[in-house]
Amino acid sequence: MNRPAQKPRRKAGRGDRQIIPHPPPIANLAVTHSVRVRFTATAAFAGNITFQNLLDILVVATTSTTLADQFSAVKIRAIEIWSEAAIGTPTFAALIFDSGAAGFVGDHKEHNGASMGVQPAHVFARPSARSLASDFQVSSANQAFWLQVAAGAVVDVLLTYQQYMGVGVVAQNAAVAATVGATYVRGLDGKTIALTNFPPTAVSTI
Repeated sequence: MNRPAQKPRRKAGRGDRQIIPHPPPIANLAVTHSVRVRFTATAAFAGNITFQNLLDILVVATTSTTLADQFSAVKIRAIEIWSEAAIGTPTFAALIFDSGAAGFVGDHKEHNGASMGVQPAHVFARPSARSLASDFQVSSANQAFWLQVAAGAVVDVLLTYQQYMGVGVVAQNAAVAATVGATYVRGLDGKTIALTNFPPTAVSTI
């Protein structure tokens, strides 16, 4: 049987292209930055780290004495701790995401480690994925996590920062002889480099 000849397919012309009636929406203009910041404990510490402390880690000088947070919101991805002790004298490290404030409740689990011999105490913990403590939070005195470490401990915080348009937050502690426009790194407790118990392992500190 003879098959009917097939008509050749017509190439799509300019008039066949889909017409977009208006420019597509822009989902987000906010600046997002994920980073691991490292600190060392100059003395034993047992206390709270707030979301304000975390946002005050990365600051920019607006005057010689005033610092503004470089970002307006922060999310905790993980905390990692190493703590070494002399042989025969074990040391401990502990971390709890346990803020009782509404909207900041963590998993309330204690994540701890102990040293043994030449092996340091080690803790790696993430906030519960179903808690609001693992989502973006703005600067506040609400507790981000409770931390206990010995002197000499190394503490890494894995954070994701985001800057919302039109939002600016002044850091809680003033600077001394800062260079306007320069970016600085502060201690994990939000204090100046001269007073912090957790100096960062960074070049530009204040």
